[in-house]
Amino acid sequence: MVKLPSPNQEETAKQPAEAKKLDTFGGVYTPSILTILGVIMYLRFGWVVGNVGLLGTLIIVTLSTSITFLTALSISAIATDRVVRGGGAYYMISRSLGIESGGAVGIPLYFAQALSVALYTIGFAESVVNQFPNLSQLYVALIVTILVAGVALTSANIAIKVQYVIMAAIALSLLSFFFGSSLEPTEIEMWGAADRLSEPFWQVFAVFFPAVTGIMAGVNMSGDLKNPTKAIPWGTLGAVGTGYVIYMILPIVMATRADAATLLETPLIMKETALWGPAILFGVWGATLSSALGSILGAPRILQALARDRVLPRWMRFLGKGSGPNDEPKVGTFVTLAFVIATVYVGELDLIAPVLTMFFLTTYLVLNVSAGIEAFLQSPSFRPDFKVHWAFSLLGAIGCLVVMFLINAVATVVAAVVSLSIYFWLQRRELEVTWGDVRRGLWMALLRIGIYQIAQSYQKEDAKNWRPHILVLSGAPTKRWSLIELADALTHKRGLVTVSTVLKKTQRGLGQQGEMEERVRKYLDKKGVEALVRVISADDTFIGGQHLVETYGLGPVVPNTVLLGDSESLDHRENYCEMITRIHQSNRNVIIFRENHKKGFGRRRRIDIWWGGSMQANGGLMLLLAYLIRNDVRWREAKIFLNLVVQNQNAVLPARDNLNRLLTQLRIMATPQVIVADGRSFDRILGETSGNADLIFLGMARPDENFVQHYESLQQKVTNLPSTIFVLAAPNFSFEDVF
Repeated sequence: MVKLPSPNQEETAKQPAEAKKLDTFGGVYTPSILTILGVIMYLRFGWVVGNVGLLGTLIIVTLSTSITFLTALSISAIATDRVVRGGGAYYMISRSLGIESGGAVGIPLYFAQALSVALYTIGFAESVVNQFPNLSQLYVALIVTILVAGVALTSANIAIKVQYVIMAAIALSLLSFFFGSSLEPTEIEMWGAADRLSEPFWQVFAVFFPAVTGIMAGVNMSGDLKNPTKAIPWGTLGAVGTGYVIYMILPIVMATRADAATLLETPLIMKETALWGPAILFGVWGATLSSALGSILGAPRILQALARDRVLPRWMRFLGKGSGPNDEPKVGTFVTLAFVIATVYVGELDLIAPVLTMFFLTTYLVLNVSAGIEAFLQSPSFRPDFKVHWAFSLLGAIGCLVVMFLINAVATVVAAVVSLSIYFWLQRRELEVTWGDVRRGLWMALLRIGIYQIAQSYQKEDAKNWRPHILVLSGAPTKRWSLIELADALTHKRGLVTVSTVLKKTQRGLGQQGEMEERVRKYLDKKGVEALVRVISADDTFIGGQHLVETYGLGPVVPNTVLLGDSESLDHRENYCEMITRIHQSNRNVIIFRENHKKGFGRRRRIDIWWGGSMQANGGLMLLLAYLIRNDVRWREAKIFLNLVVQNQNAVLPARDNLNRLLTQLRIMATPQVIVADGRSFDRILGETSGNADLIFLGMARPDENFVQHYESLQQKVTNLPSTIFVLAAPNFSFEDVF
C-alpha cells in the first residue's frame, strides 16, 4: 500500500509568498471564453443554421449551454467548498470521489488536453495553407506547436497576456461580422427546408456541442490563481454566459444574410458577409491558437498533480517537479511538447477526436456526480459558499451521458472502458490517501436508509430473507484461522462476518484496542477475507463474550449466528457452557468448531450430517450450513451425506423415501444414507461411518442443568474423528421456511 502526502503539501511548501498569481479575468474567464469561441463558431455555425433553421439552432445552443451551465454550477459548488490546487478537474474529483476516480478521469483528461494541442495546431496549419498553398502543413503545424509551447514555458502570466491579444482579434472579427452586410436576399427558415436533404437534428447537435465545452481551460489553471474559490465560479459562469449571448445572436444575423443553401456550401460564411473579411481569418487563427495555448497550459498541470499524488508509476515521479516562484510545471510541459510533436507528425486524428470529446464529457459527468453526491449527503464538512441543489448536478450528469451517446456511442464505450481500466489499476495499487472523500459519506447514507427500512419493515427476523450474520469469537486470528475460514465459507458474500476478540483488561489498555483492530483488519485484508473487526476488554473473557453477543450490532442488523472454537480445558468447562447457554437464550444460533489439527478440513470432498429425523431446530440448520459451505469454491467438489440411524431393516426403505422426498422438496443435492443400528451404539456407528469424512455435523441438545455433561459426552464421541461442527439452533426459528 502506497501512502500519499497530504493534499499537494510538497508543492505548497515550495511556493514563496511573492509568487505572482492570476486573477479571475486573466486566469479563468479569458482561457474559458477563448476556448468556447473557437473554430466551430467560425467554420460550422453557418452549417448548423442551414440544416436545422434559426429556431432549431437556438434550441441547440440553449440545450448545449444548459448542460455546460449545470456543470459550471457543480464546479462552482466544489470550488467554493475547498481550496482547489493544481490539477483542476482531477484535483476536484480525487478529493471528492477518491483517488481512484480522480486518476481514472485525470489520466485520460491529460492525454485529451495534450492531443487537443495537436488538433488545434493542425487545424491552424490547414487554415493557413488554404490561404497560402505554397506552405507545408506539417512544418507550419510543428513551428506553431513549438511557439505555443515556448510561450507556455516562459510563464503562465505571459501566456495569458498573449491570450489578451488573441481575444482582441476574436472581438475584432465579431465586430466586423456584426457590422457586415447581406450576401443575398433571403427568407429566414425557422426549421430548415423540408424539400432539401439535411442532417438529422441530433447529429447537428452533436457537431455543435463541442463548441460549448471550454470551461475546463480555466479550471485547469487552479494552481496559478490568486483565489481559486472566487475565480473559478465567477470566471467560469461569466464565460458560459458570454458565450451563450454571442451564440444566440450569431445565428439570427446569419439567417438574415444568406439562404440555407449558401450557409451549407460556404464554411467561412462569416468572412463573406463581414465588413472586413481578413478580420475573420484573424479570428479563426486566434481561436485555434488560444485553444492550443489553453491546452498546453492545462495538460502539464494535470500531469504535475497526478505525479505529486503518486497516481503515476514511481519512475514518473519527476513529472511532479515545479520551477520558479510560481511552481510552473516546466518538466511536464517539455514531456507534453514531445508527445504533441509526435502526434503532429502522425497527423491523422480523425479517429481519435471523438474519443477526446468523450473524455472531456466524462470529466463533466463525474464533476456533476461529485457535486450532486456531496450536496445530497449533506455532510457537515461540505459547506460551499456557492450552494447548488443536488438535483441540478444530477440533471447535468444525465445531460452529459445522453450527449455522449448522441455524439458517438462507440467512442463513449471506448472512453468508459479506458477510465474503468485505470480505476481498477489504481484500486489494485491500494493508494492510501491522507484526505477524506465522499465515498464513506455515501455508504453511511445508504447504510442509514437501509437500517431504517429494515427496522420499519420487519419486527422479527424474516425466514425468506435470512442470511448468515456471523460473530466469530476467534481470539487472535493467527491462532484460530480455521474459524475465520469456516465463517467465510458459510457466508460466501451473502452475509456479514465479524471477527471478534475479548481481551482481559490487564492485557491491554482501552487505547490499544483500536490499534489491535487495525492490525487484525489488515491481516484479514491480506488473506482476502471480507470481515468486520471488533476488539473489547473484559475482566472475564467468557462474560465479555456474552456481553459482546448481547450488545453488538446496529439496530435490527445483529449477528444471528455465533461461531466459536471448542474448549478442551476442564478448568473453564463450566464457564464455557454457561456462555453457550446465555448465547442460546439470546436467540442466536451457536456453532462450535472442533478442529482435528492433524487433518484440518481434509480434502474438502465429504460432508457428513447426522440427522435426527426432523427439520425443526438443529436438523434444518445443519442442512442449511452444509449447503452454504458447499457453495464455497473451496468445497465445490464436496458431497453431502445425510445420515440417519434406524433400529432394524424394516425401517430402512420408508426412512430412505422420506429423506429423498425431503431433499427433493428442499432442492439440495445430498446423498441419503440410512444405517441400521443392529445393536451397535451411536458412538460406534459414528466412528465407523464418518471416519473418512472431511467435516461432520452433529446437533446439540438444548442447554439445561445437565448441559456440561452433555457437552463432555459430545467431545468423547468425536475424540478420534475428523473436524466436527456442533450445532445448536436458535429457539423458535423455523429453518424449513428458509429453504
